[in-house]
Amino acid sequence: MLPTFKTIVEGRLEFGNERAYEQVFKMFLHRLENYYKHDIFLDEEEIFNEDVLALIIPRTVVQSSDKSWKNTVSLLEYIAQFAIEGKVHAWVVESGTIIKKVKIEPSGDKAAVIEFKRGFELMKDKGKEEEAIEAMDAAIKKYEKHARAYEIRGFMNIRLQNYSDALRDFTKSIKLNPNSPWPYYGKAKVKKHNGDFEGAIEELEFGVKKCIPLQSIHWRIRRMKADCLLELKDYKGALLDLKLYTNRRIKQDDLNYLWKKDVFYKYGLALSNIGDYKEAISAFDKALDFADQKATVNDAEIYFQKGLAAKKAGVTGYKKDFTKAKDLGYDETRLSAVLT
Repeated sequence: MLPTFKTIVEGRLEFGNERAYEQVFKMFLHRLENYYKHDIFLDEEEIFNEDVLALIIPRTVVQSSDKSWKNTVSLLEYIAQFAIEGKVHAWVVESGTIIKKVKIEPSGDKAAVIEFKRGFELMKDKGKEEEAIEAMDAAIKKYEKHARAYEIRGFMNIRLQNYSDALRDFTKSIKLNPNSPWPYYGKAKVKKHNGDFEGAIEELEFGVKKCIPLQSIHWRIRRMKADCLLELKDYKGALLDLKLYTNRRIKQDDLNYLWKKDVFYKYGLALSNIGDYKEAISAFDKALDFADQKATVNDAEIYFQKGLAAKKAGVTGYKKDFTKAKDLGYDETRLSAVLT
């Protein structure tokens, strides 16, 4: 018997009109029978949706052989060239580690596809937000149900501080495709900016259900959710997301890794505020272990908070942390207040 691996796949590909959908469905069946001898890990009757003229793969977890994986990916990549919008993610996982992954997107010469790709590349360069929006406008004009174009346009509007426009774009994207986590994250960013932390948390709770821990967006959502809970001084509520984040083994090439220092600091702050001072000290120490990372505070503040936790825990030698904070330029008036 051939070895099998845990495989996860999800996503959708839209074909825009009935004629294109029917042609793709026929090609799918033809290649399935003649090229792949039905050796794929998806069931065509479950993934093709005639009502919306799309291939929709709900999150599916199966055990598949290497050959079945290759056949399925190859078949999806083939029909993606006829799609007008969407994307499919697939992973092979072993002991919690990704050993293979693919992202399959429309690759044909349709105007909506070309304009979206152009806008997606422009999005990567700060200063080209307006050009990216123009490209997404063109993609939407060619295909008005382009959920991803609305999504990307929303993030460009956030960069331009057009928050009302961004909120409309994300809302439209969710209406068209409620299974993508990104527009929920986008709506949360807008609501957080507006001070609506409860509303942001609600969006993030929807978003985290639409992704899995293998995806980088999952940890962005958890980090923002914890930030919103801390803003509301719900320290117990923030602990779950912070603990999951700190325990997660995140690769250094993942942008989420750069926020480890900040998350350990906030984890320590939340622990300290609920009276778990010893665990808080450990979290502050781990935050200090990370250098050259993104953080909402400097090391002086971390040493100060660590010293506070140590003092409250009755740990001898806590003053050395306050001394270190002072050496790093911490406010002496605030230091004096806790030392008297």
